[in-house]
Amino acid sequence: MDSTPTPLVEMRDISLAFGGVRAVDRVSIDLHEGEVMALVGHNGAGKSTLIKILSGAYKRDAGEISIRGEAATIDNPREARKYGIETIYQTLALADNIDAVANLFLGRELRTNWGTLDDITMEAVARKVISRLNPHFRRLKDPVKVLSGGERQSVAIARAVLFNARILIMDEPTAALGPQETAQVGALVRQLKSDGIGIFLISHDIHDVFDLADRICVMKNGRVVGTARVADVTKDEVLRMIILGKCPPGASPGNLADYGAARPSEFM
Repeated sequence: MDSTPTPLVEMRDISLAFGGVRAVDRVSIDLHEGEVMALVGHNGAGKSTLIKILSGAYKRDAGEISIRGEAATIDNPREARKYGIETIYQTLALADNIDAVANLFLGRELRTNWGTLDDITMEAVARKVISRLNPHFRRLKDPVKVLSGGERQSVAIARAVLFNARILIMDEPTAALGPQETAQVGALVRQLKSDGIGIFLISHDIHDVFDLADRICVMKNGRVVGTARVADVTKDEVLRMIILGKCPPGASPGNLADYGAARPSEFM
């Protein structure tokens, strides 16, 4: 009897081409509950395109997506949200001129029986959600433009989990943050993991990847070089996967091996 838990997300043989360019070419990847899967690779490797397929921003040409073992149809962001998939982009997409409460409920405001905004309930809910993620958050009623980078991440993440996100896509969550704010985002990620939320983490920062991720998937030229547990590979090995397309002994080879890894001379 197979005791392997059913993945939260399975993407199998996903392909997408723009014109004659295969941005994603037969890529397979999975994610489990309470896990952080890092997607790394050079610009143009295909990692952002792959994740945009999961978030509904792009429609795949081929391949299958399963959520908790069931086939999923995801052709637009609205359908993705039905499956509990939320994306936090690098820009965070926050409205700078309004406070954290208003940002959490923007476009999904709660109303009283009389049709007016239910500010009291929205503030109580926002306070509860944000304080669970970040107990040190105090600036609930300040415009988000005056918040620190870590506090803004708290608001963006709280907005996602408020509406029952179970699969979170985080695009460069620590970009342009200082050490203290980066540590704050790390604490947020660990809290999300403890709540059973699965996270796809896109990052160029190899140090953040090793600090936050459980597994790493390296992509190159639209294909998977390999996937590995963080504990089974070194930073240097991951860098060689990114640059040379070579899979080390501690990683499971991806479909890039079908085409042959890039020769070192190609990068000289």
